[in-house]
Amino acid sequence: MGTTQLESVPEPKYWHLRTVLSEALDSEFTVGEILPNERDLAARFGVARATLRQALEQLELEGRLQRRRGVGTTVAPPRVGVAVGTEQHVWPGATGDAWHAADCVVAAPPAPVAGFLETADGEPVHIVRRSLATHGQPVAAELLYIPASSVPDLSAIDTPSGAARARAVLRELQRLELEGQDRAVELGSARADDAKELDRLPGAPVLVVTTRFFAEGRTAAVSVATYRADTCRLTFGDSGGVEIHHDPERRAS
Repeated sequence: MGTTQLESVPEPKYWHLRTVLSEALDSEFTVGEILPNERDLAARFGVARATLRQALEQLELEGRLQRRRGVGTTVAPPRVGVAVGTEQHVWPGATGDAWHAADCVVAAPPAPVAGFLETADGEPVHIVRRSLATHGQPVAAELLYIPASSVPDLSAIDTPSGAARARAVLRELQRLELEGQDRAVELGSARADDAKELDRLPGAPVLVVTTRFFAEGRTAAVSVATYRADTCRLTFGDSGGVEIHHDPERRAS
């Protein structure tokens, strides 16, 4: 990476540095290559390390860089295309669902989820943990909250634990007639458990997609899916479905 002294510009210094670094990534680095350490980069560009970190964080948010445990900062591959939503409303776990059910526990949901489900404070629900990978790369982790009222016959099924119990809960949920669903998307930071699941560092930028599933005139289940922001770009079509595309030149809508 060549030396480029930053001149006085009206835009923030970190943003100008981000542009310089982005051009260098295109011309001098390959996917997966490790960048020099922060001290060397800051000295080379004549900026404070705080300014450099701001620029690197912005490039990570844009999907140009990845911070990897025990490796450092590397040049990210192009975003991977992953389908988040379709025009057809279906329950999680239905035929064709690419998510992998890993576990299921019974515990009280976070307050916002309890509010959606209209469960009593501290009332336990089934929490199914699932993951999604594309081309062998983890791209999303999901917690699916299902109250007992949505799976009333579950106790009659042999559901020992782990993935088997998760699949049993999803099968029971599909007995309900799905009336509709809605989604909300927001930018967030990876919690420790999500970061481990997604092979990211805690605090890394993520996209959080919250989906409410409606049946019998109520919210029958809530999904909170965390997607790697460096991997995914969300677009919204006229159908209301959400898809993730891999074109790195186009920005998130």
